[in-house]
Amino acid sequence: MRIRLNGEEYITGDIKSVEDLLKELNIHSERVAVEVNLKIISKSDYRTFILKDGDTVEVVSFVGGGCYGRQIYYTGNRV
Repeated sequence: MRIRLNGEEYITGDIKSVEDLLKELNIHSERVAVEVNLKIISKSDYRTFILKDGDTVEVVSFVGGGCYGRQIYYTGNRV
């Protein structure tokens, strides 16, 4: 199956669900957020949310920022 993963074309192995994709990518599901076709997928739905050919998938991990004075810093990294 062909999907667009984080802006790049990606050909998957034998996967069906978001959970399968994360396993194929060796990504721990508790450390990321997943968006499919502009919809954020709940972690509880990773196992049952079925991906389709042509889907656009974004996998994003979050890195904690810090606070200095009144400024708040945020850093978000894509996987």
